[in-house]
Amino acid sequence: MRIPAKNHYSILIKPLLWLQKRHYGNVLNPALLWGRRPTLFWLVAGFFGFLDRKSSPITPVIRSLVCVRVSQLNDCAFCVDANGMKLAERCDCVEKIKSLANWQSSEHFDEHERTVLSYVEAMTITGQRVDEAMLSKLQQWYDADALVELTALVAFQNLSAKFNTALDVPEQGFCSLPIQPGDTKEPTAESSDK
Repeated sequence: MRIPAKNHYSILIKPLLWLQKRHYGNVLNPALLWGRRPTLFWLVAGFFGFLDRKSSPITPVIRSLVCVRVSQLNDCAFCVDANGMKLAERCDCVEKIKSLANWQSSEHFDEHERTVLSYVEAMTITGQRVDEAMLSKLQQWYDADALVELTALVAFQNLSAKFNTALDVPEQGFCSLPIQPGDTKEPTAESSDK
């Protein structure tokens, strides 16, 4: 990482670090950076916690596809690693997981997923734009409130991936997925068990 971890962190973030260690077996690498600014860390954690809640109008698989694809587009090794693990837990199709970097040419994605992934790319790739036709197509599955939430999820994941990429946050070995089309990584046991 380009900014080193601190020796001691504020008592204000100890609960977040403890929860991560309990859930993942280790504190997540980005937490060591966000933890330098406790208020910011709580805000970021709360924002993502809300977006990834059980009652979200966006299904868990779609949320994970969004997070992994944004991570791939931003070349964020940590994000692909951590979000790939969550996708492997939520998705029962190994081929879908393995082909996400090449989703346009894969038969493993339905029309809903393709529409969402097109939206993700329009929001994330410099030079692309969201247009009215794209929003209209998304309205087959999402009302206005859910569209705001989907957009917030894409925007949040871009924030997270860009933060981690800029500060060179390394992966932690949770799940191996290709970052870019043509990468030859094979999924780890966690994702190939699905």
